[in-house]
Amino acid sequence: MATIYLQAEKIYKSFGDLEVLSDVSLSLFKNQRTALVARNGTGKSTLLNILAGADTPDSGKVTFRNDISFGYLPQEPQLNLSSTVLENVFNADDEISLAIRKYELALEKADKDELQHAIDEMDRLNIWDREQKAKQILSVLKLNEFNQRVDFLSGGQRKRVALAAILISNPDLLILDEPTNHLDLEMVEWLEDYLTRSQKTLLMVTHDRYFLDRVCTDIIEIDNKQVYTYNGNYSYFIEKRDERIRAKQAEIDKASNLLRRETEWMQRMPQARGTKAKYRIDAFYKLRETASQNLQTDNLEINVSASRLGKKIMEVKGLSKSFGSKVILKDFSYTFNRFERLGIVGANGTGKTTFLNLITSSLPPDLGVIDPGPTLKIAYYRQGGMNIPDDTKVIDVVREIADVITLANGKTITASQFLNNFLFPPDKQYTYVRKLSGGEKRRLYLLTILMQNPNFLILDEPTNDLDIFTLNVLEDYLANFPGVVIVVSHDRYFMDKIVDGLLIFEGDGEISGFPGNYTEYRQWLKEQEKETDNQAKQRAKTKNKPQQKERNKNKLTYAQKKELEQLTIDIEKLEKEKKEIEELLNSGTLNPDELVEKSTRYSEITKMLEDKEMRWLELSEYES
Repeated sequence: MATIYLQAEKIYKSFGDLEVLSDVSLSLFKNQRTALVARNGTGKSTLLNILAGADTPDSGKVTFRNDISFGYLPQEPQLNLSSTVLENVFNADDEISLAIRKYELALEKADKDELQHAIDEMDRLNIWDREQKAKQILSVLKLNEFNQRVDFLSGGQRKRVALAAILISNPDLLILDEPTNHLDLEMVEWLEDYLTRSQKTLLMVTHDRYFLDRVCTDIIEIDNKQVYTYNGNYSYFIEKRDERIRAKQAEIDKASNLLRRETEWMQRMPQARGTKAKYRIDAFYKLRETASQNLQTDNLEINVSASRLGKKIMEVKGLSKSFGSKVILKDFSYTFNRFERLGIVGANGTGKTTFLNLITSSLPPDLGVIDPGPTLKIAYYRQGGMNIPDDTKVIDVVREIADVITLANGKTITASQFLNNFLFPPDKQYTYVRKLSGGEKRRLYLLTILMQNPNFLILDEPTNDLDIFTLNVLEDYLANFPGVVIVVSHDRYFMDKIVDGLLIFEGDGEISGFPGNYTEYRQWLKEQEKETDNQAKQRAKTKNKPQQKERNKNKLTYAQKKELEQLTIDIEKLEKEKKEIEELLNSGTLNPDELVEKSTRYSEITKMLEDKEMRWLELSEYES
C-alpha cells in the first residue's frame, strides 16, 4: 500500500470578497513527483503556502505523516540578510544543521571540550561531508562567494541560496514554487537531473514544460475550482486533459439537446403530481444544471498589430562594455535582419541583460556604435517587471498608455475591450494592482508592452510567473510576429518554439553564434564534446603505443629489481599504518591534539602511498 506523505482536505481560502480556493482536496504519496498546474490567479502559490504552513486556510485541514520532514521554497524566500550565504544554507533547525553550526562555533572559540563534543556529534550523525556537499551545490548554482552577505545579492541569487539550503537539508518532501526562475539553462538541466536521480517526493509549481515532462510522475490540475489528477508527465496530462474537456463538452451538448425536449414536457404538464412525474421533474432540474455548465475555456487573445518595419533594422559596430575589471562585451558587431527570431543564452553574469540595455540605449557603451533604422520601434519586456503603484486600478494602467488600441486587422478597440482579450473581465479591470497574483501582474505588463505596436520586441525572461496556457498563446503570437524578436529565457521549450538562431554569451566579453534553436545547440555541443574526447583518446593511444613497445623491450636492472622489492614492502607497511589511523580517528577516543596529529600523519601516508604505488606500476611494466 502506498504511503501518504501529505493530505489536504476541503481547503477554502478567500481574500475579502475574492474567493481563491474552494474545497480543494489532494493527496501526495511517497516517491511521487507532482506538479500543480492551473491558470494565473487560481491560487497555486496560496495553496503551496497553506500546505507548507506559511498561511492558514479559512476552512479545511492539512495533514502530514508524523515522521517526515519537508522543505519549502516560496516564490519570495525569506533569508537572514545580515548573514552570509553559507550561514543561511545552514540556518535550518534540523539536527544536522544545528550540529554543523555547533562544530563551526567550537572551531572559532578553540574550546577543546566543546570541540570534542561537537566532533562526537558529527561522528554520530555521519555528516563530515555535509559542508563539502553544500559548497558543491552552491558552486553549481553559481554562488561561489560563500562568505558574502546575502543583503548584497540580487533577488535571483537570493532565491538560489534558498534553493541550495533546501536541497542540502535533504528533507523527505520538497515543496517548490517556481524553482527554475532565476536559474540559467545549465542550472535548470542540473536541477532536473538532481531531482530525478534523488528520487525525492516532490510537489511543485513550474511553467517549464520540459522540466514537467522529464521530472514529474503526476500532475494535479485546478480548473474551474475542481481538482483533477493525472498519473503521468506533462505530455500525458495534455493528452488526457483534452480528452476530459471533449468528454465534458459532449456531456453538456447531450444534456442541452435533451433539455429542449424535457422543457417542452415541463411546459405541457406543469400540474403533474404523480410519482413518475415528480421523478422526471427532479431529473429535469439536474439536467438543466449540467447543460448550464461553463467549461471556462476562454483563452488569451493576442491580436495586436506591429508597426511597419523598413529594410534597415539595427547595426551594432565594435560594441564594448566593462564594469571595472569585468569585461561584458568586447568589440562586438552584428547586423539584425528582418523577421529574425534570436535567442540569447549564457550563464548568469555573462552580460545578457547588459547587452539588451545597451541596444535599447538604457545604458551607454564604453566603445562602439548602435545605429537603428528609421522605422524601428522597440518594446522591451524587462525581467524586473513593471513599476506601477499598487494602488492603481488595472484599467488606469492601460489608459495611461492609450485609450484606443489598433489590432492586427486594422480595427480599433477600447482599453476595456483589450483588457478583456487578455483575460481581465470588467470586474477585474477596476480592482487594484496590489490584488493581482504574480502571474496576473506579468500578464498585465505583457499587455502594456504589446499595445505599443512594436516591430522590434525584446523579451527578457518573459515566461517567469506566466501560466502554461498563457505561454502557449504567446508562443503562437510570436511565431507569426511581423518583426524582430529577441528572447532571453531559461525556458527551453519556449526557446525551441520561438527562436531560429542563438547568440551565446561565453563570458569575458566573448560572444558566438549558432544557427538553430536551443535543443539543436545542446545536441551540437554534445557531439563536439564526444568528438573532442575521441580525438584525445586516439592521440593518447597513438602516443603510448610505441612507448609501451619500447619499454617491453627493456628488462629491469638489478637496482630496479631491488627497488621494486622494497616498494612492495613499503606499500604493505604504509597500508597497515593507514588502516590503524583510520580506526583511531573513528574511535572517538582521541583528544583534539591527538586528532590533529593523526590527521596530519594520515595525509602524509596517503601522499606517500600514491607516489610509491605510481613508481611500483612503472617498474612493473618493465617486469611484465
